[in-house]
Amino acid sequence: MSTEVDQIIFYIAAGIIPVLLAITLHEAAHGWVAYKLGDSTAKMLGRLTLNPFKHIDPIGTVAVPIGLLVVSMATTGQAFTFGWAKPVPVNTRNLKQPRRDMALVAVAGPLSNLLMALFWVVLLAVFAHTLHQTSLGYGFTQMASIGLIFNLVLMVLNLLPLPPLDGGRVLAGVVPRTVADWLDRIEPYGFMILLGLLFLGVLDRIIGPIVGHLYFLLTRLFF
Repeated sequence: MSTEVDQIIFYIAAGIIPVLLAITLHEAAHGWVAYKLGDSTAKMLGRLTLNPFKHIDPIGTVAVPIGLLVVSMATTGQAFTFGWAKPVPVNTRNLKQPRRDMALVAVAGPLSNLLMALFWVVLLAVFAHTLHQTSLGYGFTQMASIGLIFNLVLMVLNLLPLPPLDGGRVLAGVVPRTVADWLDRIEPYGFMILLGLLFLGVLDRIIGPIVGHLYFLLTRLFF
């Protein structure tokens, strides 16, 4: 039992920086693109910042990631988690072409996670090749690995075509208006649908293989 607790504490410590960076840059990217497209709501609310405390959601950033980590370690012995931050508000009335611009705002989040995944895989390669024989190197390697996996999970998860996920907003921006209206109607229930898929194990079966293939492709570039 103590070994499992030690592992959980280790993964939490190693994952703090990657997780905070992932959610902070994800939300800041939404706000920055919205600002460039004419909406200054996020800027006025102080959300165009890399200060993670401006973006932290107590449930999505703290409770859910830690809870999923504990459950996954206890049931499978493998570390798995994901989370989210407070959504950046966007006033579509300030956008010149609301449907197109909201799609661009939405895709900025997953794109930021892809860029961070590339950043972490480079660090992973550096740490693995230079510090792999030291205990400090092991810690840094695990941190980089968590950063890579978490960003891939966040990117793939958010690209699912289910509002209010980013993929749902992108889809709403490119489909006919009638379909977009239908997506708007199911958006209030999107989070409950997502939780249902998670607890039924469907979500992991959807995003797990995709994340696995992306992880394999990225690591092959540097190893």
